[in-house]
Amino acid sequence: MATEHPSPALPAAAPSRPYPKARPGYGKRTASGQRAPQADDFALMPERERYIAGYVDRLPEGAAMDIKSLARHLPLYGQMAVSSALKALGVAGHLRRVRCLAGERDQVRWVSRTYWSRTARDNEWWDTFLATEGSRSTPEATPAPPPPGAPLRSTSTPTTAPEPTAPPAPPAPAPASPIMPMQRTSVTPAVAASPAYLALAQLGCRDTRLALSAADCRTLEPLAADWFARGVDADYLTQALTAGLPAQVGSPVGLVRRRLIDKLPPHVAGSPIPAMAANPKRRLLAECTECGRPGAPEALPDGLCRPCRTTPPEKPAAPPAERDVHALVAQLRDLTRLP
Repeated sequence: MATEHPSPALPAAAPSRPYPKARPGYGKRTASGQRAPQADDFALMPERERYIAGYVDRLPEGAAMDIKSLARHLPLYGQMAVSSALKALGVAGHLRRVRCLAGERDQVRWVSRTYWSRTARDNEWWDTFLATEGSRSTPEATPAPPPPGAPLRSTSTPTTAPEPTAPPAPPAPAPASPIMPMQRTSVTPAVAASPAYLALAQLGCRDTRLALSAADCRTLEPLAADWFARGVDADYLTQALTAGLPAQVGSPVGLVRRRLIDKLPPHVAGSPIPAMAANPKRRLLAECTECGRPGAPEALPDGLCRPCRTTPPEKPAAPPAERDVHALVAQLRDLTRLP
């Protein structure tokens, strides 16, 4: 009787799912001063937080850290569970969400990042680390593609001299293409933003009730420039415009225009005009892990803003007591016995 001998070769391992990659400038960033990974890094945390922390710790630099991407690759938990776990990891000192400037030359934009620390850190360590990251003189540059038509460098070196060859025959003339009239295009030269324009544009980051559009900033730029001509800086202007705001602002541009005119400071003779166009003071803002509200790192302890820290967790409604039902039935029976 023939005996079947299975092949001793092991089956090929199934390929792992690729990590979701964030856009350039976004995603995960590993904090400095990390120790080597160990098996008991997150042993003291609950099961859900320990599971998600182990997954985030294995993600490479630049991986997507938004809630939808993480929930898509974590089969055991949904978006609400991932959001609650990230909040708990932020309170434990493992992560902070920030907004920072990134770009090159005039192409500078605000990007969202998540700094991750395998070692739990306290608020003082995170404040110092984020202040160091935000004190860089220039934004982080993103790689730019090479210009079209640039010659490619070859790394190969010829070993023998090429033999002379006859010049190639001239190519046949291409058929003449119909000449199309050139379209008139308007090219707007790039102009560096003034300190007044940048200060107005940052108002929305300090308080969302004063979010201005690009057209609003250009309209109010001459009024804000008068403040800088009188010797004030961007922090003084921002504080004067955001102090004592009403609960709801119907027209941000109207309110800012009124305050720029009414609160114009006195002129100080001999006061230098600060140059804030190239190097604004704050290039990094922390974000609340729960609601995403931006603010200074020291104003968001545990990675949470004040409303998210003070809001108590919602308690599920208790089911109605059985004795209430019995009392109601007894009353109904008494009513039926009456003549």
